[in-house]
Amino acid sequence: MILIPALIGLALVDSTSIGTLVLPIWLLLAPDRPPARRLLGYLGAITVFYFVIGVALLTVAGTALDRFGDLARSPIVLVPQLVLGIVVFAVSWRFDSKKRRARGEPDRTAAWRTRALNSQSSGTGLAVLAVSAGTLELFTMLPYLAAIGLLVSSELPTLAAIGLLAAYCVVMVVPALLLMGARELFHTRVVPLLARLDAFLSRHADSATGWALAIAGILLIRGAVPGLFGS
Repeated sequence: MILIPALIGLALVDSTSIGTLVLPIWLLLAPDRPPARRLLGYLGAITVFYFVIGVALLTVAGTALDRFGDLARSPIVLVPQLVLGIVVFAVSWRFDSKKRRARGEPDRTAAWRTRALNSQSSGTGLAVLAVSAGTLELFTMLPYLAAIGLLVSSELPTLAAIGLLAAYCVVMVVPALLLMGARELFHTRVVPLLARLDAFLSRHADSATGWALAIAGILLIRGAVPGLFGS
């Protein structure tokens, strides 16, 4: 079944986002890193967050297709979609790491690093951080939205689609769990690997977010233009 490999591939792409990988690496590298139970709480919170959002999207999308399929192709929906696409594409240009560095400004992800290190003192703080990161990334997580689209179009029974969504959300945090396990087992020996990953991901996180926003904007515009102005 081609749906399963596609979902696994999309989930692994999603596993490299700020919320699912970059923030956990920062926490693992912190001098006074949180206990394993708090890190597990963080990963559990972001997993549950995405699962709940995914179930809501599955429900809304499925119901909308059944009841309002024609309305989705009308100007009432297409005009706001076009405007949203233009706005999202315009915002994407603000996520240019090279230009920010040239102006002497820190990357936007630097603020997340500070927030992560300030939130590690309590399990509640990390849970709030997880939900905040998930909320910020919702509109840029194209693989996640693509996975929702695949599940909606697959016409699977509702429980089966929800089960696959739950598995998807778990796969998203598997790399972070593996790194956490390596940190616990091998202690400081794994720190150089984490530092290299941190340097690479942090250096490219802003630009990746900008590209994701740009692609999302283009897709929204492309979906709206044919219905409004003809193919």
